[in-house]
Amino acid sequence: MTDNIILFPDFQKLKEEVDKLRTELSMLVLERDELRLVECKNIEMIYMLELGSLEYKIFETQCVFLRLKRKMELIQAKKNRQEKIVLSQIEDTLDAEFTEFQRKLDEQLNKINAAIERSHFDVLSDEEARELKKLYRKIVKALHPDLNPNLTQAQLDLFINAVNAYEKGDINTLRIIDEMVAEPILSDDHKDAITQLAQEKKRLIDLLKTVKESIEKIKSEFPYTVKELINDPQKIAARKTELKSIIHEYEEAIAAYKARIEEMVR
Repeated sequence: MTDNIILFPDFQKLKEEVDKLRTELSMLVLERDELRLVECKNIEMIYMLELGSLEYKIFETQCVFLRLKRKMELIQAKKNRQEKIVLSQIEDTLDAEFTEFQRKLDEQLNKINAAIERSHFDVLSDEEARELKKLYRKIVKALHPDLNPNLTQAQLDLFINAVNAYEKGDINTLRIIDEMVAEPILSDDHKDAITQLAQEKKRLIDLLKTVKESIEKIKSEFPYTVKELINDPQKIAARKTELKSIIHEYEEAIAAYKARIEEMVR
């Protein structure tokens, strides 16, 4: 005679609801991570390769323009007070005042370098891309901390490795991690199983709301907001023309300020 475990109807219904929520959450997490780690990274890569150098040049010339304008103000202040003009001291003051501008320039340069590096990643075939998503979804269900709150540190580290591999399209690493994990099974014989399931249901519903909001936020911000732009060669060309015009205007203003400063220090 074989013993069969008979589940109470309420328990079975609740368990099915939780399983459904876990599946829905895993799909949403996959969508969010696809947006955040793949699609938005690719959008930003294309944007930076197409327009990043021009935007960098704009900010660079803007910094030069603002620095010269401030230099002229400092020189004029010295002249008004009939003080000796020591250009090296003025340059030191400008260096201190424009530290934040230099940090932003470096940040923009880092983005361009990251885009160049990403452009060298191996391109997956359509079949490999589908397998990559399938593997990642399985790993998400087994190791994502939102779906599995009681993971060990080793399991969390493994999940971080999976995220990094997914972002880089490293399908071989995901294959290895997939072999190491199995989807967790909720114990049916827990003495407080119904309470546990009810708590898990509420937790998953709250997480679903959070992940949905996260997806909407990603879609409302750069780089996702330039998706249409990078897919339209005419819009890219028009934007390049616009940026070059701005650079030219700054360069003309810079030349004018340099000439005025030379006159002031004679």
